Amino acid sequence: MNRTDIPVTVIGLGLMGQALAGAFLKAGHPTTVWNRTTSKADELVARGARLAPTVGDALQAGSLTVVCVTDYQAVRELFGTSDVELDGTTLVNLTSGDSAQARETARWAEQRGARYLDGAVMAVPPAIGTPEAVILHSGPQVDFDAHKPTLDALGTVTHLGADHGLASLYDVAGLAMMWSVLNAWLQGTALLRTAGVDAATYAPFAQQIAAGVAEWLPGYAEQIDSGSFPAEVSALETDARAMAHLIEESEAVGVNAELPKLFKAMADRSIAAGHGGEQYPVLIEEFSKPGPGDD
Repeated sequence: MNRTDIPVTVIGLGLMGQALAGAFLKAGHPTTVWNRTTSKADELVARGARLAPTVGDALQAGSLTVVCVTDYQAVRELFGTSDVELDGTTLVNLTSGDSAQARETARWAEQRGARYLDGAVMAVPPAIGTPEAVILHSGPQVDFDAHKPTLDALGTVTHLGADHGLASLYDVAGLAMMWSVLNAWLQGTALLRTAGVDAATYAPFAQQIAAGVAEWLPGYAEQIDSGSFPAEVSALETDARAMAHLIEESEAVGVNAELPKLFKAMADRSIAAGHGGEQYPVLIEEFSKPGPGDD
């Protein structure tokens, strides 16, 4: 059962930090805030938040401290000073960064006596406090379970596992999906515009295609996890011929072909390695190693 009397601290009051603090206030939690630029707390204070004079004071005010600042270096600078006591605190770090930084910061915080969860916010600030706001957490299950009723005020909260780096990895994996879908849609839109078809007309068709492709993912995931890629629908060499057609069409109508050329370059390498008769997910082998020119 949710307890709205649990005190919470939010450190960092950019647009996202303000939204996080606002969601705790709306849920009824006594909320303490801190930000280097104190004027950013004005609206929250007017709604009932307490502005702490120092980071150390802010940490002592709540049983749970949520951090949302510029980067992981800023986190360590804020909490690394001699007048900040981390021993016995619980930090939920929703600052953006990579998985190595998350793991390193977890070790750093735990060495100073803090309990630490890393997280990622998969939402825009206006969505915070609604079910549409997905908040990912990684770290010890016991710490997540202890604070989940409080964190539920932020949206749909999920625990991914004990590895502190998982939230960051899920974050960038989600971004890879987002940009890939958008870039593919822009490629198709550019092609159709050459025939006078506007983006609004193409969008519903593209949406249908994207939803259909998404239905393939569970089955393709089974192939990847088993390491077996029988061509149940189409062989990679067949897909590569369709990629060549996409490239040719793009070039013929004067549309940038860099994206489909990238698709085909990866498929060609996999075919050269003997995987032409297997299904598309076999390309996981190409995605799982450095690309040409990468160290």
